[in-house]
Amino acid sequence: MAYYLAAPVLALVLGFLLTPPVRKLAVKVGALDYPDQRKVHSGTMPRMGGLAVYAAFVVAVLVFRQLTPQVLSLLAGATAILFVGMADDIYGLPAVVKLVGQILAALVVVKFGIQVYYVTNPLNGQIILLGWLAIPLTVFWIVAVTNAVNLIDGLDGLAGGVSCIAALTIAAVTWTQFGAGHGGMTEMIMLALTLVAAVAGFLRFNFHPAKIFLGDTGSMFLGFTLAVLAIMSLTKSAAAVSVIIPLVILGVPLLDTFFAIFRRCYQRRPIFQPDKHHLHHQLMAMGLNHRQTVLVIYGLSAFLGLNAVVINLITSDQALVLLVILAVAVIYLANRVGVLGRTGRARMRSDLPKEYKQRSSKM
Repeated sequence: MAYYLAAPVLALVLGFLLTPPVRKLAVKVGALDYPDQRKVHSGTMPRMGGLAVYAAFVVAVLVFRQLTPQVLSLLAGATAILFVGMADDIYGLPAVVKLVGQILAALVVVKFGIQVYYVTNPLNGQIILLGWLAIPLTVFWIVAVTNAVNLIDGLDGLAGGVSCIAALTIAAVTWTQFGAGHGGMTEMIMLALTLVAAVAGFLRFNFHPAKIFLGDTGSMFLGFTLAVLAIMSLTKSAAAVSVIIPLVILGVPLLDTFFAIFRRCYQRRPIFQPDKHHLHHQLMAMGLNHRQTVLVIYGLSAFLGLNAVVINLITSDQALVLLVILAVAVIYLANRVGVLGRTGRARMRSDLPKEYKQRSSKM
């Protein structure tokens, strides 16, 4: 037991201890978020905090986990995405350059065999081999999740907390699928828990009122790592619902991104044009304060995570019924809250609480 706890404990301690020096480093190199009319903070804020999370995770993995080729490729890809995020936090990168960097980082793990080789048809349980489609679909998945987590990083502690819940759910679902007797999957569980611990150590300084932001350094690292961990663990099951479970686990960032694209297309605006209808915007427009909004989204993430575990434990037919109910509920609530671009019950920008202004213009 001590062997299994060693990596998460080390990651937790390092995440806590490394954040203050990373904060000083961010100030020194100019990785700063300046206040303006679009920001929630009133002073200059360092924003390269993801470096502390990355260092805590990587050191703990290198010291205590089995360094298989796939684990090493995960670390290599995570390092590549880290550099992209750091460059963006310090210098600011065009969206196209960031996208190219994300694709290259995804190709690093693909090269070492981390791919979605097949999916299972949830309607009949038939395994569908992807063949040449495996590489582009894997890259698409990794880039999509990376950007989705990046986009929800709009409030103190939001992206980090949601990522913690997602990683915990990945560990729980993997445990229920394979149990403790499957050595390879046990390692995947411990990788997920080590990531949770690294983020938890950092959240002490990132929860509202934050002393440092994750920045693109952290949000892209977390999204990338979660996407790869999902491939390494959840897609190994031949269960009929295995293709659906990662989507449910990462439902909050993925749905928020999907709805953003939907409403911008519906409103005939460029999909990369920032707006103020993301989930956290709308919840605050309904009157919730900063902390309440973050905690509500934590609760929503935990609810979807619990459903992912349940889906893995029930029959395929029951899982499909539950998924239909979830889909209907999500669309109804999204429309009511206003993330589909309609006002719903939320107020418009002019009525937002004074404490809130949009933190970034990522999308």
